[in-house]
Amino acid sequence: MILEQIIIYASVLLLVLIVLWFYIRLQKKTSKKTAEKIEIAKQIGMHEPVSLHPVIDLGTCIKSGACIEACPEKDIIGIVHGRASLVNAAECVGHGACFHACPVEAISLVIGTEKRGVDLPHVSENYETNVQGIYIAGELGGMGLIKNSVEQGEQAMNSIALTLTKKNSDSYDVVIIGAGPAGISASLTAKKHGLKFLTLEQDSLGGTVFNFPRSKVVMTAPVELPLHGKVRLFDTSKAELLALWNEALSKNGITIQEHTKVEGIQLDGDIFRVMTAKGEEIKTKNVLLAIGRRGSPRKLGVPGEGLEKVAYRLLEPELVIGKNVVVVGGGDSAIEAALSLVEQNTVVLSYRSDAFSRVKPKNREKLDTAIAEGKIEVKLKSNVVKIDKELVELAETGGTQALKNDLVYIFAGGELPTQFLQKTGVEIKKRFGYTVKKHR
Repeated sequence: MILEQIIIYASVLLLVLIVLWFYIRLQKKTSKKTAEKIEIAKQIGMHEPVSLHPVIDLGTCIKSGACIEACPEKDIIGIVHGRASLVNAAECVGHGACFHACPVEAISLVIGTEKRGVDLPHVSENYETNVQGIYIAGELGGMGLIKNSVEQGEQAMNSIALTLTKKNSDSYDVVIIGAGPAGISASLTAKKHGLKFLTLEQDSLGGTVFNFPRSKVVMTAPVELPLHGKVRLFDTSKAELLALWNEALSKNGITIQEHTKVEGIQLDGDIFRVMTAKGEEIKTKNVLLAIGRRGSPRKLGVPGEGLEKVAYRLLEPELVIGKNVVVVGGGDSAIEAALSLVEQNTVVLSYRSDAFSRVKPKNREKLDTAIAEGKIEVKLKSNVVKIDKELVELAETGGTQALKNDLVYIFAGGELPTQFLQKTGVEIKKRFGYTVKKHR
């Protein structure tokens, strides 16, 4: 009897040891694989975060792996020696799924790093800037991603509604500047509160989203849209999302004043005067800035850049056929635009650096395939120096080359509307490792 019990206990112990051995082996294998990914990410410039990103408190982390499972982007966080570690941090889009998934609150959402600062306007917890009555929501305040922007637009407008004690027929309760995700959400919320408001957009409905290539996926998580309810759309295209926003606005009788650029905001007593490029002067008690961080597209500053054939966005690539195209830029937007044109056009991709350092793996793979198949010509370490009606001049290491050209698309990023904000009186500071979200 005792012998049988010893055998049983020995068998159970052996089984436990075998399972433990396999578990440790799997952990080591996973750690090694993740460590290799981190080294690759460092080599190609993807390990250093460029926007909002998670920071993990290793002293609190309990190795649950919930953050990894929750991240829809994948390979942003990995496991090394049983603990969560950043891998391709440059790909993080700041949705915060890892932050909400962590069972012990070991993750904070941070913008900027100790070495690389990010210019951010001063914004309080209720989204008000240092200028009383001027609020900021969305990408400009450091929180990108559509879901975050929609939530902030609603929360900021809720804060504004609480400050309004009496109606003023001579002015608006609030003027919303920008009709992207934050601006649309804020408009719907203002309607919900019965506020007298006006929404201005310098371009078209959708703001930054409107400028995405037509087929680009722009929403990958459900979001609560004011006066509309929960929107459970995954892998949503730009066209589908814009149709949804149009439906929500139309159903609630909201009209966006498009193609209206705001050039200045002046405080006159307790009223703001919002001046537009059309010469309008709009009176309002509050202003909500729901504009993007990029502001105006960054220009190259070369002769011929003002020609009609030069553009800073590509909306309908399927309509560009049989053209000699030069795409300028080294980010995902430039590569995606170039790839969308290669089947029906002759495309040259010009980039000033010697490598594409911060590009999503899928875009890199597609670009490598297009190069191998001879569908696209890439010119690294090249700069556009002149554009005319039929040619584009590129300065390269070996000299200047003139290319036959019909269209030029420039994706050189955008410029933070610093001057506009400072003229308005809004303080801007460079933040190094600034914690945006720490507790749920």
